[in-house]
Amino acid sequence: MMKTAAALPVSKQEKEVADAIESGLSGVRTAETLLRVVPMGFCLAALILTIKNSVDNDFGSVSYSDLGSFKYLVYMNGLCAGYSIFSAFYTAIPRPLSMSRAWTIFFLDQVVTYAILAAGAAAAEIVYLAYEGDEQVTWSRVCGVFGGFCRKAKASVVITFGAVACYVLLSLISSYRLFSAYHAPVSTFAATVEDNEAN
Repeated sequence: MMKTAAALPVSKQEKEVADAIESGLSGVRTAETLLRVVPMGFCLAALILTIKNSVDNDFGSVSYSDLGSFKYLVYMNGLCAGYSIFSAFYTAIPRPLSMSRAWTIFFLDQVVTYAILAAGAAAAEIVYLAYEGDEQVTWSRVCGVFGGFCRKAKASVVITFGAVACYVLLSLISSYRLFSAYHAPVSTFAATVEDNEAN
């Protein structure tokens, strides 16, 4: 008959170390959760500012909905705000780190980072053209006429890039967590080459 090993008594010092590690992990989880909430504020601020950005004067009217880049900016800011709250709840729940969970967070962080970066860059180009114009394609400067629209558009782009900075930081954290705990998957081709070289 097989005997089960009795649990070894844990010293007071070992218990204190274990409690300190658990407390540290809890602190890191709290900090990451808060960091995941911050870009939601940026995204919502940029979204609201963009949606309310319209000017109607003697020269005509312009609204964010007249420009495809700004409509894309609104959609991406809304999507990223939703992802921020989802990922904050997902991160806040204490559970052991698994490879699938780490890869999922890493992948989603990368997708959201590049999506919001693309939206911000496209809108920034429109703002630049509105301020500077482009003589080669006869695009004139319109910010002299629609100054209020340009100022709000510029502010929403700057706020969006604040969200981009947060997502870049979150991408670095999730990639560090993934690749410090797990190795990148080895391709079968590389494994075959290594086996052939060994033989």
